[in-house]
Amino acid sequence: MGKGVFICHCGNNIAENVDINYLKEKIAELDDVDFVLDHLFLCSQDAKELIREMENKADMLVLASCSPENHEAYFSGFISKPFVIVNLREQCSWVHDDVERATKKAESLILAGIEKVEGISPPKTVDYEVERSVAIIGGGIAGITAALELAKAGYRVHIVEKTPSIGGKLLKFDKIFPLNDCASCIISSLISEVSSNEMIDVHVYSEVEGVSGGPGRYRLKVRRKQTYVDWEKCIGCGKCTEACPERARRPDEFNEGLTMRSAMYIASPFAYPKKAVHDPEICVNCGKKKIGTRRLLRNGKEYLTPCERACPTGAIDRSKKWNPEGEVFELEVGAILLATGYRVMDKHSFPEFQPKAANVITALQMERILSPTGPSGGRIVVPSSWEKPSTIAFISCVGSRDERYYTHCSKVCCMYMLKQARLIKERNPEIDVYIHYIDIRAPGKDLEEYYTISREHGIKIVRGRVGAIESLRDGRLRIIGFDSDTGDPVEYEADLVVLATAIEIDEGVRKMARRMGLDIDSSGFIKEDHPKLRTVETEHDGIYLAGCVQGPKDVTETVLQAKSAAMAIANFLGKGRIQMEIEVEIREERCTLCGVCVTSCPYEAITIEGGEVRISPLSCRNCGICYASCPAGAIEMAIHGRALAREVGGLVS
Repeated sequence: MGKGVFICHCGNNIAENVDINYLKEKIAELDDVDFVLDHLFLCSQDAKELIREMENKADMLVLASCSPENHEAYFSGFISKPFVIVNLREQCSWVHDDVERATKKAESLILAGIEKVEGISPPKTVDYEVERSVAIIGGGIAGITAALELAKAGYRVHIVEKTPSIGGKLLKFDKIFPLNDCASCIISSLISEVSSNEMIDVHVYSEVEGVSGGPGRYRLKVRRKQTYVDWEKCIGCGKCTEACPERARRPDEFNEGLTMRSAMYIASPFAYPKKAVHDPEICVNCGKKKIGTRRLLRNGKEYLTPCERACPTGAIDRSKKWNPEGEVFELEVGAILLATGYRVMDKHSFPEFQPKAANVITALQMERILSPTGPSGGRIVVPSSWEKPSTIAFISCVGSRDERYYTHCSKVCCMYMLKQARLIKERNPEIDVYIHYIDIRAPGKDLEEYYTISREHGIKIVRGRVGAIESLRDGRLRIIGFDSDTGDPVEYEADLVVLATAIEIDEGVRKMARRMGLDIDSSGFIKEDHPKLRTVETEHDGIYLAGCVQGPKDVTETVLQAKSAAMAIANFLGKGRIQMEIEVEIREERCTLCGVCVTSCPYEAITIEGGEVRISPLSCRNCGICYASCPAGAIEMAIHGRALAREVGGLVS
């Protein structure tokens, strides 16, 4: 069968280290090659017309260019013949500076590609209708923004949030840069829109435990955790939280551990839904009345715990046989958006900064101190005594840009340190404020101006790392650092230290992403399909990203990406139907029904029914694990099977 070969210069990316003319001459000598053509950019419009014109002169094509991750979808859109992409850029030109050796390697790769394309057989296809609904995992600013956009476009949206309320981290902030506008006002108005939108269903205190199916028809297994409160009756009055005894306390998540909350609690003043939750781990079982039991008094009446007595609607019934496992339900959706947000590194990861000291806090804790809904009502205080400090030190890049932890820049730390320092100086000009930094990074609209204005407030900005912090007997903290601009050591005492710890995502999110077959990048975030062209898409159709789950972002960038993701999802589902290729086939004459393929499939796509092995085209990700594990060789892959074997043979021949 005749082949046509196209070789791309990719500007100078390939041609600089690979001799294109030599390749054309050598490949043209092969008997089964009908033509060899080169082009400056195969991804250009004129190259597209050239390929269309020439593809009828060969049975199959080989495109020697850049990574198939970049342009395979593009070429698939107009090439009707079987084709393969040989990666001469990333796998050859970019990794070699010896032209002769790089050219020889390029020749070998093209020869392997010629062998591979001959092993490709057209896969079967299946056509089906998509579900016009979306699951958004995460109820922060990214998830809420995307939900509202999709609801406007006419799609049913399910927000799945693991905490008892949507709103995310933004509910904890006082102001957001660069305008220093009210953070809670912005997010609470969006929450109000969600609450009144009939196209959006909110599932709080819930987590996704499993994902099956495929693009256009995903099935999510969701577990709603037990609240031990009848939310249909609860009116969010908070009387149960007031009645809960002082001895049933744990650090309050909303206040980042600066205060304690009771076993009965409402997530925040802005909670939606505003409902009470019972925490059985710290409940002291007042009157020895455990959940699921009744206790009668001598007069025959039932003993009621303080929270039961306080509830005016009877939403709390400790005698009820509540299921501690909660409730499991399924969602069937056409697409999934991961918008699970971020967390900041625990300060206890940095022993050199005295993390056990009460007055060494994270930036999120500082946000709660600055907030009027925080534990001090917005007064600038130190956690140990709730008194006003005289000196505050901010330390940047704690865990970021550090080979011991994360090499990535957390992107927002410089700006929120400037914001917090500026708010402190505006409220209490007499407080001395230091910022220790490596580089002040203020890329974005109005951010450089924000930096300039912040400096005018008298903030002392010191370039250089802080080496250590010492705890003093009086509770103060000695800062030991270095000023790299002057070359002088820096040493002073502070009452409060704020650590700008690195932004990361929860390990549970990474595990969930891996179960979906998604990749994690070198910084620990969920990897997008392409860092420039497909930043909201993942390698799996129908699964999208928005917000800090894909990398550190400020609010502006998060909202922008959430809207982009919503548009991408609407475009994907708007087609109405999807055509999928089925690469995996079972050769029944070889199959022994041993079941190895069933147990080896990570996506539960293979079952044995009625004495036959069946593969769900929706669940199959064409990973090839079943192909490799089948002891009888009964599984064939239209593209990856014989084609890969021929490709390897071409490399070693």
